[in-house]
Amino acid sequence: MDIPEKKDFRGANLQEANFEKADLRGADFYEANLRLANLQGANLHSANLYGANLHLANLQGTELGGTNLQGANLHLANLQGANLHLADLHLANLHLANLQGTDLYGVNLQGADLQGADLQEANLQEANLEKTNFQGAKLGGAKLEGAYLIGIRFQGANLQGVDFHEANLQEANLQEANLQEAKLERADLIEANLESANLQGANLQGADLQRADLYAANLQGANLRGVDLEKAHLKITDLGKVDFQGANLKGAHHLTMDQLSKVKTLYNAKLEEELFISLKGKYPSLFEVPEPQDPKDQE
Repeated sequence: MDIPEKKDFRGANLQEANFEKADLRGADFYEANLRLANLQGANLHSANLYGANLHLANLQGTELGGTNLQGANLHLANLQGANLHLADLHLANLHLANLQGTDLYGVNLQGADLQGADLQEANLQEANLEKTNFQGAKLGGAKLEGAYLIGIRFQGANLQGVDFHEANLQEANLQEANLQEAKLERADLIEANLESANLQGANLQGADLQRADLYAANLQGANLRGVDLEKAHLKITDLGKVDFQGANLKGAHHLTMDQLSKVKTLYNAKLEEELFISLKGKYPSLFEVPEPQDPKDQE
């Protein structure tokens, strides 16, 4: 397709247009219709795609660094391997989009819709994910270090093995999320919703779970050394083989002796006095010095 010298495509109807490997740096696609367009391998660095319709567009391997994609429709778009470094995707629609291996470093995804999107192996470091909707999204292997995650919606998301160490997940909605083997060391999970979440084998050492909702969550074999669970809700939470060494369980709601009888250790854990006395009398081995921790679990 011929590209005008000024690269002005504002409001243009470019449905099914072929821009493969085109030089579109700084182009203006303000509210343009790019539905089903082929932009594979194109260079759109610093382009204006505000409010553009990119539904089902092919953006595989496209250069989108610094682009303005605020409010853009990228529903079912293919962005696999694209570079969106520092792009603005505020309120963008990325529902069911393919973002596998995409570079989203430092992007603004505030309020964006990523329901059901595939973000496996994507780089979301330093991204602004405030109030972003990741419900049902796939984030296996994604990098989220330094991302802004307060109030994020991860309901039903696949977060298996994702690195959230030291992340701020205050008031995050992780209901029914798969956090199996996730790295959550020293994470801030104050008032987070982890109802029915799968945290089997996750590392939560030193995490803050004050007032968190862990109703019916699966914590089997998880590392909760030194965690703070004050006023957390633990009704019918599965605590089998959980390591609670040095954890604060004082004031935790719905915590029963039956639940705690199945944990790995309560050595140096803080418990309500009545519960402590009952457990110490019936299960004294839980308070004995545990075996040395595997160095891998401290990483």
